[in-house]
Amino acid sequence: MPDVLSLVNVRKHYQSLRPLRIRTLTIGPGERVAVSGLDAGAAEVLVNLVTGASVPDEGEVQVLGRSTTSIADGDEWLASLDRFGIVSPRAVLLDSATLLQNLAMPFTLEIDPVPDEIQSRVTTLADEAGLVAGVLLQPIAGLTPEIRVRAHLVRAVALNPQLLILEHPTAGLPPSDRRRFGMDVAHIAQARGLPTLIISEDAEFSREAAHQTLALNPATGELKQKKRLFGW
Repeated sequence: MPDVLSLVNVRKHYQSLRPLRIRTLTIGPGERVAVSGLDAGAAEVLVNLVTGASVPDEGEVQVLGRSTTSIADGDEWLASLDRFGIVSPRAVLLDSATLLQNLAMPFTLEIDPVPDEIQSRVTTLADEAGLVAGVLLQPIAGLTPEIRVRAHLVRAVALNPQLLILEHPTAGLPPSDRRRFGMDVAHIAQARGLPTLIISEDAEFSREAAHQTLALNPATGELKQKKRLFGW
């Protein structure tokens, strides 16, 4: 089977002192890889390269064996986004809506009220992600950072993507919540056989969530393996 994600000799200039460089990064079927060494700006650039929102100045990005530069137009690109589930601090939650309504939005825009069938699906996903039923009807604006990031995770996996991407997911979490969240990410991805790219500086979270952790040398683009976890 082809790699789910492959980046080879990638260089992308953006508003930074140096371009983003990645010599080689591959993620195979079912593999979960964490990469450190990217700040918020570089992480956003990498996510955009993977999803095809931008193309590299040099090198090649392939998703499921197809180069992102082969996407013909905007309509095809929008359709291709269904392949990705993204957990990002840049993603929007509707603070005026309840947690249930926010979680229902990947399935329907009819959220007032949420249809019974959709509510059942959302409740199952929420339980899997460690969200207790008691918080589903609360406005999301008043909920904790942990609940909010778990809401992003539920929305990311709701439509069965082919690649899960987590962009600095624990940046707003207190240290006490990070390890458990990493374990839950691993459980959810493992249950689905879901390949996962994690961009994070949180070593404790990455150890729990990923099969392997890599550190990027931003000057050379080399990725050095920090530790490969047992059980993979």
